[in-house]
Amino acid sequence: MTVATAVRHFTRVSELSAAELERVLELSARVKAAPTRYEGSLHGRTIACIFEKPSTRTRVSFAAAAAELGATPIALSPQELQIGRGESIADTARSLSGYCAAIVLRTFAQRTVDELAAWASVPVVNALSDEHHPCQALADLLTIREACGGLQGRRLAFLGNGRDNVAHSLLEAGALTGLDVTIACPPAYGPAQPVLEDARREALQSGASLTVVDDPRDAVTEADAVYADVWASMGEEGERARRAQELASYQVTEELMALAKPGAVFLHCLPAKRGEEVAAAVIDGPQSVVWQQSTNRMPTEAALLLALTHGFAEDVGWSR
Repeated sequence: MTVATAVRHFTRVSELSAAELERVLELSARVKAAPTRYEGSLHGRTIACIFEKPSTRTRVSFAAAAAELGATPIALSPQELQIGRGESIADTARSLSGYCAAIVLRTFAQRTVDELAAWASVPVVNALSDEHHPCQALADLLTIREACGGLQGRRLAFLGNGRDNVAHSLLEAGALTGLDVTIACPPAYGPAQPVLEDARREALQSGASLTVVDDPRDAVTEADAVYADVWASMGEEGERARRAQELASYQVTEELMALAKPGAVFLHCLPAKRGEEVAAAVIDGPQSVVWQQSTNRMPTEAALLLALTHGFAEDVGWSR
């Protein structure tokens, strides 16, 4: 059973249309360039931020973005909510909707995000689940656009665990923006087929090429951007040793980066394990835009909150 509502959520990148995603990216650039223009846009409002998983960048950037917009962010853990004592997600969603302008959730299961969105009457934002990391993808797109001069026809290579939540979100992001995405991974680590198939259907409109290969050299050759993520995410620590062995050839090294286009950039969503998925010389080298990418979490999340709470039309009446 679900609640009928016209409210917009951001549980995964594909929840937006191509035009809406472009709108968020354009607004992100404006917020980044002139943050004071949007001060007070959410004055007097409250943003509930529920974090079941540890977080540095997502937690701080969302709190900072909300505060710059004039809203009050409230950081919550399950232990601080009745949901930690057995209250249903539906009851939690309906209660928080009466107090907050939006609910931000970082959790394990995608179904938790989806259920919260089904019952909430305010926007729900997926701040990370095991299947998707859509807010990270927003920062990634803004960074690639800044570094490469655009997205349409540019080529991104993602190396490592193709079933990774970031990889899934990048596939959906590429499909909507025309960014070509190549995932390089062993066959056992390929993206979830429903995610890949849905993204490829969407890519028919944008012209994006979404491919999966097993040779990292094929993926990186002539790429505009190269991306890595940790091989074992939170909750998968027991897999780390095995994955380090099976994914060793997918480490982004200086030799691999040399196959990319001149001026190609390196991205990583952080935290990083130098010497595993990426060599220290790459992430700390001149091609790395990782800190620019990290900084871009804040304006993209601010833009997302504005778009979800005010609508995706031009920012008339809620900026100055």
